[in-house]
Amino acid sequence: MQFQLTEVSTPALHAAFLALPQRLHGANPVYIGPLDNEIESVFDPAKNLNYATGEAIRWLVLDAQGQAVGRVAAFLNRESVDAKNPDLPTGGLGFFECIDSQPAAAVLFDAAHSWLLARGMAAMDGPINFGERDRFWGLLIDGFEWEPNYGMFWHPPYYKALFETYGFQLYFKQYTCYRPVKMPLHAAFAQRLAELPAQGYRFAHARKADAAKMALDFQHVYNLAWARHTGVADMPLAKAQAIVKEMQPVLDERLLWFAYHHDEPVAFFITLPELNQIFRHVGRRLNFAGKLRFVLARWRYNRRTDKKCLGLIYGVVPDHQGKGVEMALNAAGRQRMEDAGYTDCEMNWVGDFNPRMMVLMRSIGAKIRKTHATYRLQFDPNRPFERSPIIR
Repeated sequence: MQFQLTEVSTPALHAAFLALPQRLHGANPVYIGPLDNEIESVFDPAKNLNYATGEAIRWLVLDAQGQAVGRVAAFLNRESVDAKNPDLPTGGLGFFECIDSQPAAAVLFDAAHSWLLARGMAAMDGPINFGERDRFWGLLIDGFEWEPNYGMFWHPPYYKALFETYGFQLYFKQYTCYRPVKMPLHAAFAQRLAELPAQGYRFAHARKADAAKMALDFQHVYNLAWARHTGVADMPLAKAQAIVKEMQPVLDERLLWFAYHHDEPVAFFITLPELNQIFRHVGRRLNFAGKLRFVLARWRYNRRTDKKCLGLIYGVVPDHQGKGVEMALNAAGRQRMEDAGYTDCEMNWVGDFNPRMMVLMRSIGAKIRKTHATYRLQFDPNRPFERSPIIR
């Protein structure tokens, strides 16, 4: 079969790029796709700050009848840690979808490879996002029977072979863990919650009415706890404020917990209602009709007593690690979560490069439910391959 590569450059091709995942996977009962406007915002320079120092391109691959059978994007942020790595400058590939055809996938991978090579890159990671790691990151390689969480793609099993046959190698695994909310925590968690206030610690959930403080506290902990990690940059206050503003319509303040030490924020556990439980009833577009469906679906969801939540991000300032702060934070939030009608909790992915966080997942009784993979393709096949460094 002959395949034709075409850049997404017209409204019709733009629509085909957005429609392809639903056409490929919509018959699968566990499939939930992202909203079109969320994909569009990634490729909108007015909404994605990465365009200030980078660029992106999208392609479709068409079959002999002119129908889209695959898609991909390549992107490069020249100020990112990976792109500035003098030893192995690395760009990104993402938003991959394709029929079960290695030749069709190769056309897409070749296009991204050539585009990044021409811009001085020596490798590409994928599938990843042209933005933060909290969404649209990784290829599903295990747990196909489970619905995807908000911000994560569902992929069919054959995608793994498409990547690995082309030459991509595993850079790191991403584990999504699950635990029932009612599962009792070890007694040590409650003990730390009782002991730490005497050492100047206090624990409180965020206040939706005080969005400015929420953003400031989030930025402070994030930059101390996460920005030191490879591939993660400092978060400016404006971005933290934008994240809080985006969360406002859906957040439940009883799920957003902070730890303070003498009034300095030193840890957070940011959890949201699992939005795909709402968006699965909305459709692909958040237009006027979609917004009406969203309001109705949210109203129904909020009244349920079997809700699912998503632990989005966890962070403890290094100076306060190893003191049981994360244990106390879990103990403080668990009862409020149960009281609010949440019965199931999944945690946003944790990389296998972060053994401390995996230990925490085990300590709260969470089990791996889904596994995604971030792959890396080195353009020089003779170069020794190294996996993502372990966080110590």
